[in-house]
Amino acid sequence: MQITNLTFDEIAVGDEATYTRLITNREVEAFAAVSGDHNPLHLDPDYAATTPFGECIAHGMLTGALISAAIAMQLPGPGSVYLNQSIQFKAPVLLGDTLTVTLTVSDKHHKRPWLTLQCNVTNQEGKTVAKGEAQVAAPTAKETVTIVPPPAIQLLEDALLADSD
Repeated sequence: MQITNLTFDEIAVGDEATYTRLITNREVEAFAAVSGDHNPLHLDPDYAATTPFGECIAHGMLTGALISAAIAMQLPGPGSVYLNQSIQFKAPVLLGDTLTVTLTVSDKHHKRPWLTLQCNVTNQEGKTVAKGEAQVAAPTAKETVTIVPPPAIQLLEDALLADSD
C-alpha cells in the first residue's frame, strides 16, 4: 500500500481528515505490552468490575496513539513531525468501541511550516471520548511512500495456546 502526504502549502485552515479504528482486547493487551502500563483497570475484568467503570477500559494513551496515527497516515501524512499534544479524556473507551479521530486544521504558522490541529475522538455513538490540540511540523516536499506492514506480534496467551495444541 502506498500513501501520499499533503505539504504545508497544500493544506488550508479548515481542512479535515478522519481515521477510524476498532478497539478490542487485543489492542489493549498489545498496548500494555508495548507501553509497560499493566494497570489492572485495563487488563483484569474482575478488578475492573469493582471500579466505577464496571469493566475493562482502554488506556487513555491508546486513544492518544490513534491521534498520532491519524497525523502520520492522513493529515499531513508521511514526513510530518509531532511537536506537541494536549488531550482531555472525556469518557472511557470500552472494549468493542469503534473510535473515529477527526483532525481539523485550525491554524497555519507561516514562519515555520507548522500546523495547529484540533483533535476530536468519538465513539460509534458519536460521543466524544477525547479532544485536544496538536502542533505538527508539516512536510514541505511531496512524497509517496510504501507503508511497511507492522511486524507480527504474538501475545503470551496466544503463544501458550499454540504450544498446548
